[in-house]
Amino acid sequence: MKFNQSNIKKAIKYLDKDYCIGVPTETVYGLAANAYSNLAITKIFDLKKRPKNNPLIVHYLDAVSLKKDCLINDNFIKLYKKFSPGPITYILKLKKSSKISKYVTNKKKYLAVRFPKHKIFKELLKQLDYPLAAPSANITTKVSAVQAKDVKEEFGSKIKYILDGGRCAIGIESTIIDLTDKPAILRLGGLDISKIQKILGYKLDMNINPKRKKSPGQSLLHYSPGIPLKMNALKAKKDEAFILIKKRNTKLKNYFYLSVKNDLNEAAKNLYSCLRKIKNKGYKSIAVEKISNKGLGKAINDRLNRASNY
Repeated sequence: MKFNQSNIKKAIKYLDKDYCIGVPTETVYGLAANAYSNLAITKIFDLKKRPKNNPLIVHYLDAVSLKKDCLINDNFIKLYKKFSPGPITYILKLKKSSKISKYVTNKKKYLAVRFPKHKIFKELLKQLDYPLAAPSANITTKVSAVQAKDVKEEFGSKIKYILDGGRCAIGIESTIIDLTDKPAILRLGGLDISKIQKILGYKLDMNINPKRKKSPGQSLLHYSPGIPLKMNALKAKKDEAFILIKKRNTKLKNYFYLSVKNDLNEAAKNLYSCLRKIKNKGYKSIAVEKISNKGLGKAINDRLNRASNY
């Protein structure tokens, strides 16, 4: 996707007027708005039909721009130097002087922050004097968007503008780590937690389904195509979509493949497009073969497990 400065200017024009726009990231497309504006943030929740108690991730260009809003600690610095920009979100304590809208955090004293790697999103942030709240650009509980056309499919004319940055490179949301106390993983995602543990030097606690939500992606029902989904299936019914991790030598029309050769990175990139395609083809249910629960396979299984709570 060629860089287009006029598109950036157009996006800024809408953001400055407190509208929401679609933005590309390396993980999934985001529904972005001024994180300092109560009006803009209210529009995000309304458009997504998102519960008010589900906090938003705020995107910054770099750690320097973050310092006006959050308290930075040693664990953050270690991980930021290694993995940011990239598919990792940090939960940090908010500064009392922060201008972040109270609706972003549901009036909590901490904030989820990320530094996107996508060059178009980075350029947009570079030209703004406020950070952008940008949850995934989809209706709450539904499948995330990985292409500009997916965002259009979700919101139609309700969204003013979509910055087209091509297809997302990773295809699933960021890994979320809570750094407000003892580090803990709140959401599995595009960065393998074993890599995080290696930098910190110890095994991390997992807190991915708490009663009180501290970050996005912790709901039991999420990432759903809106039809029943069954995991670890050995076969599918004739009229059922069958998702397979690698290509098979068959021409059955109800077979859908996440990768050519059991590549978990490729599978993650194709997951949401596959679910969206199946729904659009009119299938009433989905069976998914067993997927290895290692590396990005853990995040893929997490998404499928939440989708299965339909």
